[in-house]
Amino acid sequence: MQLRRLSIVPRGFWVLLSAALLAACGSEAPAPAGQETASAQADAASDLPVMGPERRILAFGDSLFAGYGVAQSDSYPAKLEAALRAGGINARVLNAGVSGDTTAAGLQRLAFTLDAQEEKPELFILELGGNDLLRGLPPKETRANIEAMLAELQKREIPVLLMGMRAPPNFGDLQDDFDNLYPELAAQYDADLVPFFMEPMVANPELIQSDRVHPTEEGIDALVDATKAAVKDALPDL
Repeated sequence: MQLRRLSIVPRGFWVLLSAALLAACGSEAPAPAGQETASAQADAASDLPVMGPERRILAFGDSLFAGYGVAQSDSYPAKLEAALRAGGINARVLNAGVSGDTTAAGLQRLAFTLDAQEEKPELFILELGGNDLLRGLPPKETRANIEAMLAELQKREIPVLLMGMRAPPNFGDLQDDFDNLYPELAAQYDADLVPFFMEPMVANPELIQSDRVHPTEEGIDALVDATKAAVKDALPDL
């Protein structure tokens, strides 16, 4: 399991994050998981010929995966697929991101999303928790929901890469409870971990859209650059 060093997150970043994501929460209609978005991604990466068996990856999260404010071909799953294919991996990354999703909403749709796949994914990327913070949900609820998802994925023998989030300073005494749940659950369920998915945005405000939270196309490029090695390492050996 690979861990990366966490940077100190400026307080101002979290103020902007809370205001903007709260406005954006639920403002998009959910796209069918792994269907229309997947076909758009396939078109975007179809001009990158690669050899070897197809590696199916399911990207399951909220607006950060759904591609809020950008074209589907510029969403994180689509650009991750293109980056992996450019590196010689015959990847097919299915976008199961739904804007506004909390961990509870993710847990509700997890089994349905998995059952709807034509083939079992070789890797499941789990990115949820930011909207729990915005709604002030107790970290114990977030932990319980993520743990239930990891338990289901473990039962189905699907490897997981967990994208960690971090609580803002104004989360008070519960900040450590939230921050620690990701590495603790990753260790408990033998999942790979990116400790803080949004880290590339923290010191680079030019990579954030005018809503002051969601990454621009260039910001998504930065997220892919920062995490593609972790994704590659999390794929099981053939």
